[in-house]
Amino acid sequence: MADIDARPEDTSARERLGRILFRAWRRGFREADLVLGPFAEQVGPTLTDDELNSLEALLAEDDDHRLYAWIIGSEPTPPAHDTAVMGKIRDFMRDHVAAAVAEGAG
Repeated sequence: MADIDARPEDTSARERLGRILFRAWRRGFREADLVLGPFAEQVGPTLTDDELNSLEALLAEDDDHRLYAWIIGSEPTPPAHDTAVMGKIRDFMRDHVAAAVAEGAG
């Protein structure tokens, strides 16, 4: 049920995050999904508008294997995507993967 008292900008922000979540979880490359989906869920709501712009630009990339390579550092990140958000994604991945391994994954 929609929040009757929601301000238009709140609705717009929720819709934007919803689109980001959808794109983050449906990359087509499972490894990227498992990093970007949880990142968007857990960190996305805390990002500034500029950081959300950077995240949306990353999610607009078509080559998921290359995007994942940038995240894990096996390929250099293009300057346009070497942003604070990429650093947050890398930190999240390091912490997320470490937590998953500690729980017995992998």
